[in-house]
Formats: sequence, structure tokens, C-alpha cells
Amino acid sequence: MEIAAVAGLVPVMPVLTVERAADAVPLARALVKGGLPALEITLRTGAALEAMRAITDEVEGALVGAGTVITPDQVEQVQEAGARFAVSPGCTPALAAATRAAGLAFLPGVQTVSEAMAMSELGFSLLKFFPADAAGGPSWLRAIAAPLPGLRFCPTGGIGPDTAPGYLALANVACIGGSWVAPRDAVAAGDWGRIERLAAAASLLKRA
Repeated sequence: MEIAAVAGLVPVMPVLTVERAADAVPLARALVKGGLPALEITLRTGAALEAMRAITDEVEGALVGAGTVITPDQVEQVQEAGARFAVSPGCTPALAAATRAAGLAFLPGVQTVSEAMAMSELGFSLLKFFPADAAGGPSWLRAIAAPLPGLRFCPTGGIGPDTAPGYLALANVACIGGSWVAPRDAVAAGDWGRIERLAAAASLLKRA
């Protein structure tokens, strides 16, 4: 699956930091039931790979991706754990080459125009804009739309339900990444109903 097809599945891609592997399946089921099947599991905890395997094996309809992929070695690890796509906060030539060699759909991160141009030269036309809120938000995306007309973005970082519509209204935004659909306190409490409701509301957000 191409990364553009992954982004096309949802207006909001949940960015998930799974602290306990036991939470992975019910969390994923709540998000999928709410209408957000493309899930980015970040490699920020020791439970991440186990969570990917469990969701891949047990949650029908979930499309598992790996986030915070920053080294070539991690590409093989996440693919073995069932990840269908990878997301990085940035990118290096070695990381880009590793994802390409593995045939893994990849969303590389950028923060500047020069980085976006470099990724475009490597053949990537859909990029993660990170950290979106801190790096200029919708104003940055509007400003680079004309100079970089062939690129689209998945802004991530600091986006919440109040600011999400402003991003999604931009023609060069394919989707956004958000952690607000799975609040840490709701996961810790096992409040899957709340997470499903947040996902359902996010799934209804309109794109340009």
C-alpha cells in the first residue's frame, strides 16, 4: 500500500504511545470502531512492537503503522511486527533507502522548505510536517503551497480538536496526526467508550 492511500483512509491518524501491551487490542478496537483504522504506534515504549503484533493479529480492519522510526534497523523490526507503514519525525538518506528496500510505505518528517525539497528529490511527495504547531502551523503550510505545489503534508504535533479543522481546510494537507483521540488518562482507565467517541468525532472532520 502506498503512503498516500494510507493517508486517504482517515482525516486524522491516531498517534499512539502504548505503555502497556495489554491496552493495545482494546485501544485499537475502539479507534477502528470509531472510524479511524490507520494507527501509528510510536516506538517510544518497550511495549510498542508487542502492541503492533497484537493489533495485527487480533483487530480486524486495523492498518498498523510504526511511528518514531529513526534508524534503518528499526525498519526491519517494525515490518516483522506487522507494520504496513512507517512514520519518522525526520529523515536521513539511509533511512529512506532502508524503507524503500523493504518495500515499506514511508512518511518522512520535515520542518523546513529545504528538507521538503530534499525529500521531494528522493521521490517523496507526501511528507510529515513536524512539529506542526511549533514550526508554524497552518501559516507555514499556506506559505509553501505555491512554491512547492507538488507536495502534500500530514501535519503532526500540538494539534487538537480545536485546531484540526484549520489544518484540514488546506489543499496541501492530506490528513493530520493526532494523539488527542486516545488521551493518556482514558487509556489508563480503560475508558474505551470515550476513545471511540473521540475517534468518531475526528473521523467526521472534513478535508479540503
